[in-house]
Amino acid sequence: MPELPEVEVVRRGLTEHALGRTIGAVEVLHPRSVRRHVPGAADFAARLSGRVPTVAHRRGKYLWLLLDSGEMLLTHLGMSGQMLVQPTGKPDEKHLRVRLPLSDGTELRFVDQRTFGHLMVDVPGVREDVPSSVDHIALDPLDPAFVPEVFVRALRARRTEVKRALLDQSLISGVGNIYADEALWRSRLHWARSTQDLSDAQATELLGHVREVMTEALEVGGTTFDGLYVNVNGESGYFERGLNAYGRRDRPCGRCGVLIVREAFMNRSSYSCPGCQKPPGARG
Repeated sequence: MPELPEVEVVRRGLTEHALGRTIGAVEVLHPRSVRRHVPGAADFAARLSGRVPTVAHRRGKYLWLLLDSGEMLLTHLGMSGQMLVQPTGKPDEKHLRVRLPLSDGTELRFVDQRTFGHLMVDVPGVREDVPSSVDHIALDPLDPAFVPEVFVRALRARRTEVKRALLDQSLISGVGNIYADEALWRSRLHWARSTQDLSDAQATELLGHVREVMTEALEVGGTTFDGLYVNVNGESGYFERGLNAYGRRDRPCGRCGVLIVREAFMNRSSYSCPGCQKPPGARG
């Protein structure tokens, strides 16, 4: 699933290639992709036609375009969603779900193989620049308004595993499986470590590594494993080359040489080094 760095790369691409263009007649080619837009596909298309995106925003894994109507086009990429800007007339992608023609002769295309992503038109919530559907999502660690001390206190007050806490979008947004594993590896913390057992210093260090790994990923366009994540121009990210834990099962840890292990975690996988990320209760 695209995480904060990947979504931020897409946001920057939309800022360059979609803002200030008038949206034409929208085509919804798969109704599941607008399932969160309760009034339905026809209403979704009608509310976008003739509108002009003015600003591209992001919080965590959510992305939205502020429209000149005051409404927002809200996007969640899900597992395989892509927002592409393509020339009009270019052959359709196999899994094209929604087409938004733009006045400069290009099209904004929502492509989604697995159809877990979605688009919807939303209205402002508590803040006029944030959709109501995103009000409950916590700030992400790269947001200028994010307060580290507040996060550290909230993290240590939880009664759960540290990785589970990192994936809790009501505590901190934008962190997914890849960057949680990478930040925990850099912090020498096992994913099952209790949040209550963390000291202020450990929690602060962990947050620092979360920010660090996301910033590094952002600089190289994010992480692409299976070709499902690309930027608006269809280009892949290259952070996979810098991964130390995620996806490296049975390969030596770059720090201590012990083989990386893969363990089941919340219907997904967690990667760690048993040598320098000691499981809870382990000796030595």
